Amino acid sequence: MRIPPPFLFFAVLASIVLGARWIGSPAPVSAQAPLTEDAIRQAEEILGLRFTPAERRLLIERQQFFQDLAALRDSYAQIRSVAPNQSVMPALLFQPGPLSWSPPETDAGPTWTHVGGIERPADLDDVAFWTIPELTELIRTRQVSSVELTRMYLDRVERFDRDVHAVVTRLDELAMAQAARADREIAEGRYRGPLHGIPYALKDLFALEGHPTTWGAVPEGFEQMEGTATVAKKLEAAGAVLLAKVSLGALAWGDVWFGEQTRNPWNLDEGSSGSSAGSAASVSAGLVPFAIGTETWGSIVSPSTRTGVTGLRPTFGRVSRAGGMAVSWSMDKAGPICRAAEDCGIVLDAIRGADGIDPSAVDAPFDYTPGIDWSGLTLGYTAADFEGDDPAAELDRAALDVFRSLGARLVPIELPDRPVGGLSLILGAEAAASFDRLTIENLDDRLPRQMADAWPNVLRTARFIPAAEYIQANRIRTQLGQDMAQILTRVDAYLAPSQRGDNSLITNLTGHPAISLPNGFVDPDSPSSFTVIGRLYDEATVLRIARAYQDATDFHRRHPPRFSN
Repeated sequence: MRIPPPFLFFAVLASIVLGARWIGSPAPVSAQAPLTEDAIRQAEEILGLRFTPAERRLLIERQQFFQDLAALRDSYAQIRSVAPNQSVMPALLFQPGPLSWSPPETDAGPTWTHVGGIERPADLDDVAFWTIPELTELIRTRQVSSVELTRMYLDRVERFDRDVHAVVTRLDELAMAQAARADREIAEGRYRGPLHGIPYALKDLFALEGHPTTWGAVPEGFEQMEGTATVAKKLEAAGAVLLAKVSLGALAWGDVWFGEQTRNPWNLDEGSSGSSAGSAASVSAGLVPFAIGTETWGSIVSPSTRTGVTGLRPTFGRVSRAGGMAVSWSMDKAGPICRAAEDCGIVLDAIRGADGIDPSAVDAPFDYTPGIDWSGLTLGYTAADFEGDDPAAELDRAALDVFRSLGARLVPIELPDRPVGGLSLILGAEAAASFDRLTIENLDDRLPRQMADAWPNVLRTARFIPAAEYIQANRIRTQLGQDMAQILTRVDAYLAPSQRGDNSLITNLTGHPAISLPNGFVDPDSPSSFTVIGRLYDEATVLRIARAYQDATDFHRRHPPRFSN
């Protein structure tokens, strides 16, 4: 998750009115300071409201139910005393797109590119940066065993992670057991598909039975989720080999976790961005062929851009988040970080679909096939965001030229004109509820980042968001989704810079899918990217467009020189 400063919140009643306490557990109601008209007047300044003296007296006059502020304050203590753990979702669920949408009854599934003529190199380390289809062919033809491939990647973790700091928990024993099982099954003719025997890394906000889940924060005193996350179960069913749990910025913000800062393999003097810091860095450094990340607001796209890899943020609800830490129940998405677009599609196919646990997860068709007919497709681009003379804008305009050379019909579009920045309070309010215990019990002091623009302070600030403003923001969010639906009736997909303009926040709020594609370097150690955004549940078109770009360029084939041996 990324929250750029300033973090826009509508304020609610001041702490003196609400009795909010940041140190220790909530005090008994009898110990709270009495409410006064002066306190309410101060709260009005924060809220931007104006009450009369008579109205203020009514606010503090003891009545029944929640008709006065003291009773309302009592309700907070009651709720906090029985607050459920993170696995319990709110009763209000976000559904992207029209309310009338229902999953189609048939799903033919995807078709993958077959890579022929693949031969094992003399030095197996030379395949560290190969794509999934290339590695798949090595394993399928039994030129390389999954045990050999897994051992090679584990050796790379041993050699290189001391520089990258991406791995939180190595899973050598589990990985070798899963690899040996894959080899036995393949030898017996029980081939599970393109991920069978392929190693990967899992972002350490997903639970794995028998192993710690740290959320990137100081482990002591934090809730441990039981069982195994759905994404890990589905990848195991596909035959993938789990090599390690990798870092995220503490509680899914940034690239600083309790052990270190995860480094950008292209430039070890800077972080890999966040929050899927370890997922992107481990792929970029050739420690694994792919990794699972999550995004609430930029957490797949941003580190993928920084480290020069390809990251797919699926449609909200495409992938179950069961067994994962929640930042924002209505905005969190899980997706793959890989070397190439089709790799992302292969992983998405393995992890997609409902699981009966995450109520937001749905079954929706995924009919990807290689190749694209440009004559029947209109590709938009956010014209205003491609302007400017900075190097990243020049690279983005060059990407437009590539699509024109391929025969794409490009048309300029404008994104919805809504107060998008203010809608970030939705994320803040949900995060404050998700991490409620940290603030109430003062556990936030254990987090590694202590500054104004970091979780501890942001979660305290979020306690001042009025429920009414949260609801109003979500109503505007509904309008935003309708606006986007109209835009995407005129174009089949559109292009946007990864980190300029409002596109990232808009599409994370509306739940639309996006893929981040490397498109060059601002300088030799600074990769850049742009994104392709598609219609809800139409990752197939997004991936076809992305694949066409990568077939015409080689940016996704480049990797940090220091990790090539």
